[in-house]
Amino acid sequence: MFIEILSAAGSTAPQNQFGFWEAMEQGGVIAWFTLAVLAIMSVSSFYILFSKLFEQNKVMKQGQAARASFWKANSLKEGAAKLEKNSAYRQIVDDGIKAEEDHARLTDPVEAHDWLHGSLDRSQGLINSKLATGLPWLATVGATSPFIGLFGTVIGIYRALIKIGIAGQASIDAVAGPVGEALIMTALGLGVAVPAVLAYNWLQGRNKRIAEDLSDFANDVLGYISSDGAVKPSAMKAAAQAKPATAAAAKPAAKK
Repeated sequence: MFIEILSAAGSTAPQNQFGFWEAMEQGGVIAWFTLAVLAIMSVSSFYILFSKLFEQNKVMKQGQAARASFWKANSLKEGAAKLEKNSAYRQIVDDGIKAEEDHARLTDPVEAHDWLHGSLDRSQGLINSKLATGLPWLATVGATSPFIGLFGTVIGIYRALIKIGIAGQASIDAVAGPVGEALIMTALGLGVAVPAVLAYNWLQGRNKRIAEDLSDFANDVLGYISSDGAVKPSAMKAAAQAKPATAAAAKPAAKK
């Protein structure tokens, strides 16, 4: 008897009509349009995040390859041949070599150091500009998506107030749909904004580290060109000096 009562109560229990899709359907065209805009922003943000991570990792690996092999070459052209064809570091070297060649053709007396420094700065600027593409969109998404969600929230609250006015009382079944829609839009706006802001700050920090490494490399190239190959990175000099010292220390040990 008790089981029959429970089954009868379960069969007559009202269906839950306050889910996500039900709230969106009650919101109509405006709710679906807002959802579509936020979805496009979210997908594009993650696309930029992963594409920029791939691009940054590629440049970082190029930097490791340049530090490992480039300065072991006997000339800039020989070192450039060891780097990848489309490497950012090879672009700096090629631009430095071209600037050195172009300086000899200048009819106006321009100091070689200033000419080379400006050429290498332009080369770095082009690389950094390419790495920064897409980041303004992340900043735009992070700044605007909460307000787009707020727009949906305002519309949902407005519809809830209209239903209250028509019904004459604030019953839960009259306002649950519009209020649920409003809360969903707020959550979606924040859910799109927070990853975009985090991605923007993270990618900006990585770009800064890459820019610093490129600047150090360009300064080393400038010093090499200006000194006709006499000046190389101090790290390479320290490594070259450490090898004879290590070998000299190893000889007495071997005699013993």
